[in-house]
Amino acid sequence: MTAPRPPRGGRAEVERAILAAVAEIVPGVARADITADKHLRDLGADSVDRVEIILSVLDRLGVREPLASFSDLPNIGALTEFLHERMGK
Repeated sequence: MTAPRPPRGGRAEVERAILAAVAEIVPGVARADITADKHLRDLGADSVDRVEIILSVLDRLGVREPLASFSDLPNIGALTEFLHERMGK
């Protein structure tokens, strides 16, 4: 029997989407390196990679948001919180 999946819109879903996108677009990044206090560029993601990660996460979560909304987010923790808030709308 599998464990129940957390409800849609939870932070865990956002975190999974970010982890999956980073692993897909910036291969070789260790899971342990993807922490809330880091920016995507700290993980080796260049500007194109960062756009691809954001677009991938938006697609995975079914969220529509202009890319300009993400330019001032200081780290992955802020990205997670921002997307979590957008999922409720």
